[in-house]
Amino acid sequence: MILGISADAPTKQKKFEEKFKLPYPLLADTDKKVCDSFGVIQEKSMYGKKYMGIARRTLIIGPTGKIQHIYEKVKPEGHAEEVLAYLKG
Repeated sequence: MILGISADAPTKQKKFEEKFKLPYPLLADTDKKVCDSFGVIQEKSMYGKKYMGIARRTLIIGPTGKIQHIYEKVKPEGHAEEVLAYLKG
């Protein structure tokens, strides 16, 4: 099963899902509890200013509920193929 999750509001996610015709659901984590539990909230920097933000990561979670693999600093291009290769491997 594939799920996407972000801190965006459901209305914003629905527009994103429709725009890109995503074949999987997006879950809203507006209170960032899930993001916190998976440790994806981290210090970032833009134009010399530091702030707390959400790191783009992909987590492969096995049938037992344990994390099997983490992709850090995910870039959209080519990432789906990378994940599929891992899952097939």
